[in-house]
Amino acid sequence: MPVTMYHNPRCNTSRRTLALLRERGVEPQIIEYLKTPPSAPELKQILGNLNMPAAKLLRKKEAAAAGIDPKALSEDQLIAAMVKNPIVIERPIVLSEGKAALGRPPEAVLAVL
Repeated sequence: MPVTMYHNPRCNTSRRTLALLRERGVEPQIIEYLKTPPSAPELKQILGNLNMPAAKLLRKKEAAAAGIDPKALSEDQLIAAMVKNPIVIERPIVLSEGKAALGRPPEAVLAVL
């Protein structure tokens, strides 16, 4: 079963999630989303798999620092802003077989394995 992880190696929670997957014998395809951000269609698909609106996947402090106000933007505008400023996307995100989970806490990703 292929597993993909949107990862930030500088994030402690992201590193803990990766370690947890590897402890379970899962070696995910790692996408360092700050270097390779998802496209708008990819982010829409991820949000659909997570069953959440873009505003719920937004890191509040980083969004404020980037001048992104989720209340002032439509869903599509917010997704475009997230693609342009990937630092505002909450992490880590683990995808497997059409399912997705946000690794907060890291154990939450086990539900998609």
